[in-house]
Amino acid sequence: MGTSFNSFIDIFNTGFKVDEETVHLKKIAIPIIQRDYAQGRIDGEVNRIRARFLDSLHQAIISDPITLDFVYGDINSNGVMTPLDGQQRLTALFLLHWYAAKKENIDPSDHLFLGNFSYETRYSARDFCSFLIKFNPSLTKILSEEIVDQAWFPLDWKKDPTISSMLVMLDAIQVEFADTQGIWDRLKNNAITFYFLPIKDMGLTDELYIKMNSRGKPLTQFEHFKAELERELRKIDEPTAKRIIKKIDLDWTDMLWRYRGNDNVIDDEFLRYFKFICDIICYQNGGTTQGKSNDEFDLLKEYFSGQNKNVLANIQTLEEYFDCWSKLNGDNTPDKFLERNISHDHQAGKIKIEKRYAVNIFNDCVRTYGDITGNGNRVFPLNRIVLLYAVISFLLNKDTITDSDFSRRLRIVNNLIQNSEDEISDSEFRTSGNRMPAILKQVDAIIRTGKIDDSIEKNLNLNQLAEEAIKITWVENNPDKAEDLFELEDHDLLQGQIGIIGLEQTDYFKRFPSLFSCKWDLVDCALMSIGNYGQKEKNGWRYQLGSKKNMKAWRNLFHKSSNEGFDRTKDVLKELLSHADSFSDELLSGIIDTFINNCEANNEFEWRYYYIKYDLFRPGNFGKYWWDDIGNKPYEFSVMSTESKISENTYQPFLKAAYKKKLSKDHYGQRAIDGDNYIVCVNSAYVVKTINSDAEVEKMAIAQNDQGIDTEDRIQKLLLVLGK
Repeated sequence: MGTSFNSFIDIFNTGFKVDEETVHLKKIAIPIIQRDYAQGRIDGEVNRIRARFLDSLHQAIISDPITLDFVYGDINSNGVMTPLDGQQRLTALFLLHWYAAKKENIDPSDHLFLGNFSYETRYSARDFCSFLIKFNPSLTKILSEEIVDQAWFPLDWKKDPTISSMLVMLDAIQVEFADTQGIWDRLKNNAITFYFLPIKDMGLTDELYIKMNSRGKPLTQFEHFKAELERELRKIDEPTAKRIIKKIDLDWTDMLWRYRGNDNVIDDEFLRYFKFICDIICYQNGGTTQGKSNDEFDLLKEYFSGQNKNVLANIQTLEEYFDCWSKLNGDNTPDKFLERNISHDHQAGKIKIEKRYAVNIFNDCVRTYGDITGNGNRVFPLNRIVLLYAVISFLLNKDTITDSDFSRRLRIVNNLIQNSEDEISDSEFRTSGNRMPAILKQVDAIIRTGKIDDSIEKNLNLNQLAEEAIKITWVENNPDKAEDLFELEDHDLLQGQIGIIGLEQTDYFKRFPSLFSCKWDLVDCALMSIGNYGQKEKNGWRYQLGSKKNMKAWRNLFHKSSNEGFDRTKDVLKELLSHADSFSDELLSGIIDTFINNCEANNEFEWRYYYIKYDLFRPGNFGKYWWDDIGNKPYEFSVMSTESKISENTYQPFLKAAYKKKLSKDHYGQRAIDGDNYIVCVNSAYVVKTINSDAEVEKMAIAQNDQGIDTEDRIQKLLLVLGK
């Protein structure tokens, strides 16, 4: 069996050696079992691929030759070839040669070979090819219209999918090549070639055709992409082009094979990873992907053609980024390597990631990279790009980095990623600008050296960078306690940032998870029993407290941000942690009961007392509260039902305790309607006003001491007055 390098014209004029026997190709017949010609289908994806394909053929005619990969099939004793692979390309070339012959008035004797190409799928497709060869169009109007107008063209042929696709392709060829001269000469001189593999007496069966043709989509752009990549690489360096294409066909395909989809090919997976590499190249050169084309052909032209001054470095990156995975084999396959280093739970030697993300980040990349969700977000987000980059950075340097060092360094990177949500951005329009170039530099430095590079500006979260730098030294000095620290880092409420606890008292590392294994509502109330642990957000009126069921509320409190009061939260938390080596619901309930009993015994009812005593103050939403002036008006606050905005479901808790269903949604729950009047709660009284004039009707004062603290339970007093 031999492989030859030929053009469409050559294959009909040259003899082939097959198993030491010379075979002359007399005809190509597309068999009945083959699928219809598909390159002329009308849909968005096929339109785009067809345009790309024709553009590559056009470029081959006017400038640089192109090779269209393998065409092969069975050749019988009569010299008739039945294609097994290459039907779509052969049909396109047949139509292009027909167009060139007719457009340039080529002598019929020079294109007689076109009659040796035929479709056996339907008699209509076979007859169409036969009539088309004899037809001489005027080319003064759209080709398909001129062909359909011919007497030999029955109208029902329009329903034949192969014929209709050929008509569409002919129109596209006419548009693409209308102003191009010398097409035929270029075709004769091998402007467009392919690897031709004739297989003698292979004995093809219908079953084999069905199997071969069920392997992929009706039309894939991957072969066109690979041909264009090869053409661009050949312009730069012939040996490099051969090496890369060989790796695509062998090593890289073998590596990607385990990640293939239901189509049983790796085309999409290759192209998704290719796009990831292009984006990394973009970031490494200080650029942003915002506003750039996501089309693989545009990316190919931008990064892997002679127009890019860094093309050699880019080719090296492409090769290294594929090789680093393909060289993992045996007991160290990409899957096993990632499973050894990443988990959804805390495990020694591994980083912990959220369950919404796949552990096999490489598989996730080749399956989803570039996809967009319904609300416009990336399926494979920027934080995943940074993490995958960190893994690849190790693979590229694994000869100089031990596995244990990589495990520690990947943890540092993961901690930084989890705490840099606002910083990880490639948008030039955000306040901090495009940080991805600097972020990748920092990640690379950490993986290679195990240290934070302070010279890199505006990269990951500053607070977390400072914490990680401190922890690097601490772990070096306390190796026996490192695993306890890592387990604390992996707590769902901390996600790598342990500043809320600190490194001073290592026995608290175990106490924190014990505390939060209790009911969160009891933790909330126990903390509030010790002091106001809440934080004021930078807008000045919204406050963050804990929640009985919302994890994000606690994460907001335990992760240092622009909120005011982080140190106070830390002091209250550490005070609670000092109560015991381990915690239970009973222990927390005792702390809470002691606080409530003391308040009631001393007749001192701070706002914290009401917060703890009455469940309606703690609905379990986002832990958000609206407070105008907590210092001077501590009792004038509202419970929010949303994360950031006042809504109709916001309510003043002192009013809701007595009026429940009478709160006015139009006034954001700040007043209760009672007939023609409404009631509001101010810092030291309940005030009744008329709805029409806002005139004060009645005022029920709340007794308070010199510190402005209630000396009577205002909720019980109002319920008593209302007879409830």
